[in-house]
Amino acid sequence: MEFTLGQLAELLQGTVEGDPQIKVNRLDKIQEGKAGGVSFLANEKYEAFLYETEASAVIVSQNFTPKKPYKTNLIRVKDAYSSFTQILETYAQFTKNSQSGVEEPSYMDPSSQIGDGHYRGAFSYIGKKCQIGNGVKIHPHAYIGNQVTIGDNCIIHPGAKICDGSVLGNHCEIHPGAVVGSEGFGFAPQEDGSYKAIPQIGNVILEDHVSIGANTTVDCATMGSTIIQKGAKIDNLVQIAHNVIIGENTVVAAQAGISGSSEIGKNSVLAGKAGIVGHIKIAEKTTIGANTGVSKSIKKPGQTVFGYMGMDMKQFLKSYSLFKNLEELEKRLKELEKKA
Repeated sequence: MEFTLGQLAELLQGTVEGDPQIKVNRLDKIQEGKAGGVSFLANEKYEAFLYETEASAVIVSQNFTPKKPYKTNLIRVKDAYSSFTQILETYAQFTKNSQSGVEEPSYMDPSSQIGDGHYRGAFSYIGKKCQIGNGVKIHPHAYIGNQVTIGDNCIIHPGAKICDGSVLGNHCEIHPGAVVGSEGFGFAPQEDGSYKAIPQIGNVILEDHVSIGANTTVDCATMGSTIIQKGAKIDNLVQIAHNVIIGENTVVAAQAGISGSSEIGKNSVLAGKAGIVGHIKIAEKTTIGANTGVSKSIKKPGQTVFGYMGMDMKQFLKSYSLFKNLEELEKRLKELEKKA
């Protein structure tokens, strides 16, 4: 694909400082920019590269003021990061939506239905009584179980598995190796110390525009549904247990784990390796820091919690200033005891 800077500026509702007829066909990091590529500058830490880059154009925000001369062209936009994201989305749409038709061997049960403009890759499998919408891309080795519902324009990447009864809305993306609807972790302890499996008869519901990362698992509900609400984005290697509810536009980073029947409010952020115990509620707009363990409900919206176990971040940082000086404080205490 090739665009002029003028065409890119029109797409981004921006303006060109330089030659609008220059053509670009590639996206580059600003520190690695070469002729024919377009980069962006949104973080002042990378500003030095603007004066060195060989990229044909750099996207910057409208209020950016260069401190030194530069040799590239600028595309000024309202927000550089958002605009570059828009370019990436446009590029992804061109590449991801280019495939169509059915590769062989692949299998779809005769009782299932799939809409127009779909793609089914080699060795993909679709079980019984599935309803699959228009423009769905099912890549090689993807597995879709029985009675699965998938909305329009979803992408099921290679090796992803959508288990029986799962429901996906429109524009969902399931990345390689992810498992949606796997059996929840339910076992009842017995008198002899063994555990008896509890049948998991519920399902998983992913609302519109949900993304599930590579090798992430979303367990089906014991009864009812595990629900990932619209716009939520789940990173790679995340465990979401049975009957969890994740609110709209919440993001969950890699290696986080959410135990059964917990509810995460909308517009929240769970950083890497965050751990949530079962049967609690997290208020909306909560940020949970990396490696933070949360053992009780967070009722006040908009808080940031950090540490193990999780506590208010300001309180934790004050406490930490004491933690790191405990050895010195102990010495001083012993000296005072000797003088007493």
